[in-house]
Amino acid sequence: MQGEKIPHKMLSLDAFSQWLGIEILEVELGRCKVGMTVRKEMLNSMGKAHGGISYSLADTAFGFAANTHGKYAVSIETSINHIEALNEGDYITAESVIEKATNKLGFNIVEVKRGDELVALFKGVVYRTSKDWK
Repeated sequence: MQGEKIPHKMLSLDAFSQWLGIEILEVELGRCKVGMTVRKEMLNSMGKAHGGISYSLADTAFGFAANTHGKYAVSIETSINHIEALNEGDYITAESVIEKATNKLGFNIVEVKRGDELVALFKGVVYRTSKDWK
């Protein structure tokens, strides 16, 4: 399967990302940008977006970008730094770029933004399997 089509297939099979309202904005080999709007049911007890929301958006961009090389890639380590709180109605984007790839590993950085403002920074490592996307 052509690499740029893989994230669209992944999204069509991903009920959680669909529930989040994630949309694919840009995709190319080794890079994917996704976006979504923070909804009321995504807020925590302090009236701000739960940290898992920006994490999930970043993780989705990460997974989509990592799989554009045509092999199933699964995360083996991730972390996120939350820089700014998010509010209901905020439209956020996450852009994942593969910084380095070896035969079996991929290293990604994901920037989560509200407009031009960096609100979270995510990094992840994937294991690249030998299984092809079809």
